[in-house]
Amino acid sequence: VDGIPRHVRKAVVSTQSTGELVIQSQRMDLGKISYNPDFENLKEGFITKFKVFLKRFTAFIVKPFIFGSKVTYVDILAYEYLDHIRALTPESFTPEVSEYMQRVADLPNIAEWLKSEECTNKTYPINSPKAPGWPGVPKKA
Repeated sequence: VDGIPRHVRKAVVSTQSTGELVIQSQRMDLGKISYNPDFENLKEGFITKFKVFLKRFTAFIVKPFIFGSKVTYVDILAYEYLDHIRALTPESFTPEVSEYMQRVADLPNIAEWLKSEECTNKTYPINSPKAPGWPGVPKKA
Protein backbone atom coordinates (compact mmCIF):
# COMPACT_ATOMS: atom_id res chain seq x y z
CA VAL A 1 0.00 0.00 0.00
CA ASP A 2 2.83 2.39 0.77
CA GLY A 3 4.45 1.71 -2.62
CA ILE A 4 2.04 3.91 -4.60
CA PRO A 5 2.45 7.01 -2.42
CA ARG A 6 6.23 6.53 -2.47
CA HIS A 7 6.15 6.13 -6.25
CA VAL A 8 4.01 9.26 -6.66
CA ARG A 9 6.19 11.20 -4.22
CA LYS A 10 9.31 10.05 -6.10
CA ALA A 11 7.75 11.14 -9.43
CA VAL A 12 6.86 14.56 -8.02
CA VAL A 13 10.34 15.06 -6.57
CA SER A 14 11.88 13.87 -9.85
CA THR A 15 9.72 16.30 -11.84
CA GLN A 16 10.61 19.15 -9.51
CA SER A 17 14.30 18.25 -9.77
CA THR A 18 14.03 18.33 -13.56
CA GLY A 19 12.34 21.74 -13.37
CA GLU A 20 15.11 22.95 -11.09
CA LEU A 21 17.78 21.73 -13.50
CA VAL A 22 16.10 23.50 -16.44
CA ILE A 23 15.95 26.79 -14.54
CA GLN A 24 19.54 26.44 -13.30
CA SER A 25 20.72 25.69 -16.82
CA GLN A 26 19.07 28.88 -18.06
CA ARG A 27 20.71 30.85 -15.23
CA MET A 28 24.09 29.37 -16.12
CA ASP A 29 23.61 30.54 -19.71
CA LEU A 30 23.04 34.07 -18.43
CA GLY A 31 26.16 33.83 -16.28
CA LYS A 32 28.26 32.62 -19.20
CA ILE A 33 27.46 35.63 -21.36
CA SER A 34 27.49 38.10 -18.45
CA TYR A 35 31.11 37.24 -17.69
CA ASN A 36 32.13 37.24 -21.32
CA PRO A 37 33.84 40.40 -22.62
CA ASP A 38 31.98 39.80 -25.91
CA PHE A 39 28.63 40.21 -24.12
CA GLU A 40 27.13 42.69 -26.57
CA ASN A 41 27.67 40.28 -29.48
CA LEU A 42 26.29 37.32 -27.51
CA LYS A 43 23.30 39.12 -25.99
CA GLU A 44 20.97 38.84 -29.01
CA GLY A 45 21.54 35.08 -29.35
CA PHE A 46 20.87 34.64 -25.64
CA ILE A 47 17.63 36.64 -25.84
CA THR A 48 16.48 34.61 -28.86
CA LYS A 49 17.14 31.36 -26.97
CA PHE A 50 15.45 32.80 -23.88
CA LYS A 51 12.29 33.60 -25.86
CA VAL A 52 12.12 29.94 -26.94
CA PHE A 53 12.47 28.94 -23.28
CA LEU A 54 9.70 31.38 -22.31
CA LYS A 55 7.35 29.96 -24.91
CA ARG A 56 7.84 26.47 -23.47
CA PHE A 57 7.74 27.75 -19.90
CA THR A 58 4.38 29.43 -20.50
CA ALA A 59 2.81 26.00 -21.02
CA PHE A 60 3.67 25.12 -17.41
CA ILE A 61 2.27 28.23 -15.78
CA VAL A 62 -1.36 28.00 -16.83
CA LYS A 63 -1.92 26.74 -13.30
CA PRO A 64 -1.21 29.07 -10.45
CA PHE A 65 2.28 27.59 -10.12
CA ILE A 66 4.56 25.37 -12.17
CA PHE A 67 3.46 22.08 -10.60
CA GLY A 68 -0.14 22.94 -9.77
CA SER A 69 -1.91 24.80 -7.02
CA LYS A 70 0.95 24.66 -4.50
CA VAL A 71 4.11 26.70 -4.72
CA THR A 72 7.36 24.73 -4.78
CA TYR A 73 11.03 25.59 -4.58
CA VAL A 74 11.12 25.56 -8.39
CA ASP A 75 8.66 28.48 -8.47
CA ILE A 76 10.95 30.51 -6.21
CA LEU A 77 13.98 29.59 -8.31
CA ALA A 78 12.11 30.47 -11.52
CA TYR A 79 11.00 33.81 -10.06
CA GLU A 80 14.54 34.78 -9.15
CA TYR A 81 15.91 33.79 -12.55
CA LEU A 82 13.12 35.52 -14.45
CA ASP A 83 13.59 38.64 -12.36
CA HIS A 84 17.25 38.70 -13.41
CA ILE A 85 16.34 38.32 -17.07
CA ARG A 86 13.65 40.99 -16.74
CA ALA A 87 16.45 43.40 -15.81
CA LEU A 88 18.20 42.53 -19.08
CA THR A 89 15.26 42.27 -21.47
CA PRO A 90 11.89 43.30 -20.01
CA GLU A 91 10.38 43.50 -23.50
CA SER A 92 10.78 39.72 -23.88
CA PHE A 93 8.18 38.96 -21.22
CA THR A 94 4.70 37.82 -22.18
CA PRO A 95 1.69 38.83 -20.09
CA GLU A 96 1.37 35.21 -18.90
CA VAL A 97 4.91 35.14 -17.55
CA SER A 98 4.51 38.55 -15.93
CA GLU A 99 1.27 37.38 -14.27
CA TYR A 100 3.00 34.21 -13.03
CA MET A 101 5.82 36.29 -11.56
CA GLN A 102 3.31 38.52 -9.84
CA ARG A 103 1.55 35.47 -8.33
CA VAL A 104 4.88 34.37 -6.85
CA ALA A 105 5.75 37.89 -5.70
CA ASP A 106 2.34 38.17 -4.02
CA LEU A 107 2.92 35.13 -1.80
CA PRO A 108 2.90 36.58 1.73
CA ASN A 109 6.45 35.55 2.70
CA ILE A 110 7.90 36.53 -0.67
CA ALA A 111 6.05 39.87 -0.68
CA GLU A 112 7.31 40.60 2.83
CA TRP A 113 10.88 39.78 1.84
CA LEU A 114 10.72 41.84 -1.37
CA LYS A 115 9.64 44.87 0.68
CA SER A 116 12.27 44.33 3.37
CA GLU A 117 15.66 45.99 3.63
CA GLU A 118 17.22 42.51 3.44
CA CYS A 119 16.12 42.26 -0.19
CA THR A 120 18.99 43.41 -2.35
CA ASN A 121 17.26 42.88 -5.72
CA LYS A 122 17.05 46.58 -6.43
CA THR A 123 20.33 47.72 -4.90
CA TYR A 124 23.06 45.18 -5.70
CA PRO A 125 24.23 43.91 -9.09
CA ILE A 126 22.93 40.55 -10.25
CA ASN A 127 26.43 39.42 -11.19
CA SER A 128 29.75 40.65 -9.89
CA PRO A 129 30.23 44.39 -10.42
CA LYS A 130 33.44 43.38 -12.19
CA ALA A 131 31.66 41.12 -14.72
CA PRO A 132 33.18 42.24 -18.02
CA GLY A 133 29.95 41.72 -19.96
CA TRP A 134 26.89 42.55 -17.90
CA PRO A 135 27.08 43.05 -14.16
CA GLY A 136 23.31 43.54 -14.02
CA VAL A 137 23.41 46.71 -11.98
CA PRO A 138 19.85 47.76 -11.12
CA LYS A 139 18.59 50.94 -12.74
CA LYS A 140 18.23 53.80 -10.31
CA ALA A 141 14.62 54.86 -9.72
